[in-house]
Amino acid sequence: MSVSKSGNDPSDSLVSSRAEIFWGIWAVVAAFGTYFCMYAFRKPFTAASFDETLLWGLDFKTILIISQVAGYMVSKFLGIKVISEMPPNRRALGILVLISIAQIALLAFGLIPRPWNAIGLFFNGLALGMVFGLVLGYLEGRKLTEALTAGLCCSFILADGVMKSVGTWLLGLGVIEDWMPFTAGLVFALPLGISLLMLAVIPAPTLADQAERSVRPPMNQADRWSLLNRYGLGLGLLVAMYLVVTIVRSVRADFAPEIWAGLGTEIDAGLFTRSEMLVALGVLFANGALICIRNSRTAFFGSLVICLVGIGMMALTMLAWQADWIGGFPLMVMLGLGLYLPYVAIHTTVFERFLAMTRDRGNIGFLMYLADSIGYLGYIGVMVARKSVSVEGDFIDFFVFICWACILIAALCLGLGWWYFAIRCPAEKPVTVVTEGAG
Repeated sequence: MSVSKSGNDPSDSLVSSRAEIFWGIWAVVAAFGTYFCMYAFRKPFTAASFDETLLWGLDFKTILIISQVAGYMVSKFLGIKVISEMPPNRRALGILVLISIAQIALLAFGLIPRPWNAIGLFFNGLALGMVFGLVLGYLEGRKLTEALTAGLCCSFILADGVMKSVGTWLLGLGVIEDWMPFTAGLVFALPLGISLLMLAVIPAPTLADQAERSVRPPMNQADRWSLLNRYGLGLGLLVAMYLVVTIVRSVRADFAPEIWAGLGTEIDAGLFTRSEMLVALGVLFANGALICIRNSRTAFFGSLVICLVGIGMMALTMLAWQADWIGGFPLMVMLGLGLYLPYVAIHTTVFERFLAMTRDRGNIGFLMYLADSIGYLGYIGVMVARKSVSVEGDFIDFFVFICWACILIAALCLGLGWWYFAIRCPAEKPVTVVTEGAG
């Protein structure tokens, strides 16, 4: 059934456009605020060194990161089912419950003596891993989805740096390392509540949104397997690219103090924020601009071009740094931009336009949680295996090694994925059905 236009009065179109702009701004502010504040419950602990305790041959900070990421990874695997099946009217309550559990876990982290308090970060990650999918559910399947999700993704790029600055600031005030994460969560509790209230009143996608981007219903097990049976090889190649990008992006984020120190850069509370602000602006512009492309097949391949540009930027940046043409700050900013271009393109456009292009029954939550679960599993594997990798020198040598591995593997997977979808999806499928109440 095609969508019929209701009326020809220009005033109706003007009112509709104003409403769309209003709710678009409202949605991106609400989503940005919610996820930005969520990071206050997840990332500040990485600003601390935790360097006086060793366990099982690994430094205590690595143990803490592995513990939290393990919980986050388990949450992503659970989210493949939970997020893809979540009814829209339960999302806001779900976010509130999950972040409350995460804060309780940080309380336990402060109360339990080392090294056993690492279990608190496992449950913290387990709770927070599903928040992104619940927030994303409010934004997908709309004509403005790329812009909205680009704003959402800017929240975790910027928050990653800001929360390290917050953690450094709290440590400077005399808050001890084990209580700093819980304290940071308290600081952001009120703005989180305001943002969540804004998120809860965002209206569902309109019929015009559904006509352009397809309906995004909850998926059952049969729906999930059906989608994978039809496009599993191509999606697998894109997920493999996302896997290696996730590993390097996570190492850069979680071990930023160690990397900056290895580069000889003096660390202050604002350093992390300054570097990530520049990255966020570049990523927001590049990925948000794809809303200008109406044809979803064209936009899908355009998003793969953005991924390719990011990988190429990483390669050129590494070559320039190794030739001593650039210093530490440009290296971290340009590497961050090169990593986040494909990382954010997957979140904002690749899966969104894939569903719009194929018109298959599905939602971004399922695809993102499938990709994220594999990505974080790979990250844990790298962290556990890091001691046995034959890379001599300090942490910066290890970082250089995985950057080059990422560049080579991602470029190969991206090229093969492009070839697969060019053959498998020669044209965008036409609109067939639009129903009320989806989203």
